[in-house]
Amino acid sequence: MDVTKTSMKRFICLVADGFGVGEAPDASKYGDQGANTLGNIARHVGRLRLPQLERLGLGCLGKFSGIPATSNPLGVVSRLAEKSAGKDTTSGHWEIAGLVTPVPFPVFEKGFPENLVREFIQAAKLPGVLGNYHASGTEIIKKLGEEHIQTGKPILYTSADSVFQLAAHERAFGLERLYQISEIARKITLPFQIGRVIARPFLGENAASFYRTENRRDYSLTPGTTCLDVLNRGGVDVISVGKIDDIFAHRGISYGNHTGNNKDSLKATLDFIKKTKGQKAFIFVNLVDFDMLYGHRRDPVGYARALVALDEFLPKLLQELTPEDCLMLTSDHGCDPTFTGSDHTREFVPLVAYSVLPGAISPIVNLSPISELRFWTDFN
Repeated sequence: MDVTKTSMKRFICLVADGFGVGEAPDASKYGDQGANTLGNIARHVGRLRLPQLERLGLGCLGKFSGIPATSNPLGVVSRLAEKSAGKDTTSGHWEIAGLVTPVPFPVFEKGFPENLVREFIQAAKLPGVLGNYHASGTEIIKKLGEEHIQTGKPILYTSADSVFQLAAHERAFGLERLYQISEIARKITLPFQIGRVIARPFLGENAASFYRTENRRDYSLTPGTTCLDVLNRGGVDVISVGKIDDIFAHRGISYGNHTGNNKDSLKATLDFIKKTKGQKAFIFVNLVDFDMLYGHRRDPVGYARALVALDEFLPKLLQELTPEDCLMLTSDHGCDPTFTGSDHTREFVPLVAYSVLPGAISPIVNLSPISELRFWTDFN
């Protein structure tokens, strides 16, 4: 059968945020020698079982404990090395959509310039800000959250990414107010070409109970022309799931669902696949938990469990595919939870692509039940 003559109407692209498969050729430029998100997680947990992804060919991309290479993968697989400079979420997603960023977005390891902070405080009519340094989001909230509630000053911090992050308590400060000052910050930071302004709301009564909510919002720079624009002009619906709309500054997006976690994002993806069957569509999905909850927080066990959850959900997506569909899994950068620090890692990212042959029934749908033991190490 000549599959090259098969016409594709829909592409579903799952971006497992922060899912690397081994150090990139230029990892030494970033101090990331030895980073391998999937490989190090698999080694850390003892042996990782992802039978759905194994059948698709994920194990062909390296040596990952428990995920062997298969001689006849059901999918087409490859490792991708990012051309864009840096290891940023924005540049990684833009490159997936065909836009390479040759000059990295600026980072501010020592905090933001005083004149920029002063201008922001005045424009947003704030009593001041707390922080203004490189920090883990969860740690700085624990450290400064109570003072923030008492003073009304939002928490400002950054990371190894080009991000101007603003954390504030949803009730004490107000969620809408946080969004408003973030929009002000986006305008003020434009001359500095900071990649993203991120609103980071949290709740809780004190340092011991503070937690970040799923009402995060990203305010990205507006990209140049990407495949999203081209598809839109060609009459193809571009459907965003998760923070895709924010990363592309809502450019080239037809409609979508701004979900806040992997579970909701996968459910929304399944819903969109069902609703657009037989139509031309590009469903672009960000699965944020890998990066936000487990990569940055250096939690390899949590990351492994999230991979298993994705693997177990895949048959639900695959059984809805028609011969006119292609499902792809890739990533924007690495975020090795076993690595030093709390930032992204410069790695190869996977490309796993799968399409049902006309007239065929995908054998991957009938794989092992969810109850099967996927880990060979007891995490309890």
